[in-house]
Amino acid sequence: MAIVSGLVCYPIKGCAGVVLERGEVTLAGLTHDRTFAIVNRSGVNVWQGAVPRMATVRSRVLDAGIVLSAPGMDDLVVDATASGRILAVEVEKWPGTGIDQGDEAAEWLSELLDVPVRLVREPPGARTGTDPTALLITSQSSLDGLNARILARDAAPVPMNRFRPNVIVTGWAEAHTEDQVARMTVGTAEFGFGELAIRCAITMNDQLAGVRSGPEPLRTLADYRREPNGVTFGMKATVHTPGHIAVGDQVTITERRSTIDSSR
Repeated sequence: MAIVSGLVCYPIKGCAGVVLERGEVTLAGLTHDRTFAIVNRSGVNVWQGAVPRMATVRSRVLDAGIVLSAPGMDDLVVDATASGRILAVEVEKWPGTGIDQGDEAAEWLSELLDVPVRLVREPPGARTGTDPTALLITSQSSLDGLNARILARDAAPVPMNRFRPNVIVTGWAEAHTEDQVARMTVGTAEFGFGELAIRCAITMNDQLAGVRSGPEPLRTLADYRREPNGVTFGMKATVHTPGHIAVGDQVTITERRSTIDSSR
């Protein structure tokens, strides 16, 4: 039987995840997932691939704010304002604007990352429709298959957090079963296939230390998971039915896509 073995939310895009036991799923994905972003002076989303230290920024969502923490830094409580200064931003899936979260948060993050940045919040209600890439789903069997190949070339295996999934499934016998899902139920929610997840340089970052630690897993994925747009690992899912999911919930595939060669 396949079950949810891990559930993770990423309140700040590109920063550390928050491990959950239970979560609410809306049409846009997990509640609080990627609600905040770090942008540069031009309003462009700062990318962990270029600034690996972003991985060390941990967050905890409060009723009226967010707590920022990182090694060597004092915790900072940010009042997550929805009425602050509106900035023009370039953040994937956002409507082109973000709500600035103040100078204190900007100074804290700029000191840690050693680059001038600001923390912005997505405008409330910006994502009201179905998102075709609302959740990233990976499986333990896929990671096991990848790490077997990495070990065969005398390299060190990689942990699941390199792929920054929202939902981790354990119990599928075949690697990359997630590729084959057309529809699936988890808890009281139902998901559908959105697209295969194209992987980037972020997967080569040590997510605990916040440093580049390549060339794996991209080197090995390129041997057998190459697509026209890059190499893939995991599936981005759309939400057909909102609901609640929890660690331990059964995962049931109710419809499969046409035959796919998952061994490629």
